[in-house]
Amino acid sequence: MHNKSLNEIVLDLRTKQYSPTELTEHFLHRIDKFDNQLNCFISVNAESARRAAKRADEQLAKGETYPLLGIPITMKDIFCTEGMKTTCASKMLDNFIAPYDATIVSKFKQAGAILLGKTNMDEFAMGSSNENSYYGPTCNPWDFSRIPGGSSGGSAAAVAARLCPVATGTDTGGSIRQPAGMCGISGIKPTYGRVSRYGMIAFASSLDQGGLFARDAADIALVMNTMAGFDEKD
Repeated sequence: MHNKSLNEIVLDLRTKQYSPTELTEHFLHRIDKFDNQLNCFISVNAESARRAAKRADEQLAKGETYPLLGIPITMKDIFCTEGMKTTCASKMLDNFIAPYDATIVSKFKQAGAILLGKTNMDEFAMGSSNENSYYGPTCNPWDFSRIPGGSSGGSAAAVAARLCPVATGTDTGGSIRQPAGMCGISGIKPTYGRVSRYGMIAFASSLDQGGLFARDAADIALVMNTMAGFDEKD
């Protein structure tokens, strides 16, 4: 499953080649097996992900369709997620539980996506190597002695290591584009305002933009259709 593109996974779920629960368990197993070496994740949302996957199983069985129904995703730990830690990779926020969801988190939930966890980053997105984290550095999955880039290095490394099919990032001056290049995957910093910044903890508000990592541009396009759009709260 992990070697398939996101578009292939969507088709497999619709044709019942495997279930959202089986897909989610597969990626949780890979995270459990490999992330102790890579350190891509700050927190893993295993039990909540399993509950969401079970709901997706039931929805698919009823014939319900949503754009990302049953698709596992990960969020850079700079986006507020209700009931989960949102740390920005800082000791100062180690115990912060966000009281609301960022707009893009809400959009993913409404589209049926399954949140696996929150990924590592340079503290408060200030860095280009993902070495500046309270939770330790993230390794490049192609060579553990090298950096994955930053600040969204945890998300980029997670996609490159096939720990998830798609992950969010943020880009102020290259923090999606640079780690995408260093990890050999696709990444996009959308046009400013294309994606809501509501619930995204700011580094430099006039430049920050939420974006994505995936295997290829077609996968990014599929998810951007859900992620993008005007938000009056932005």
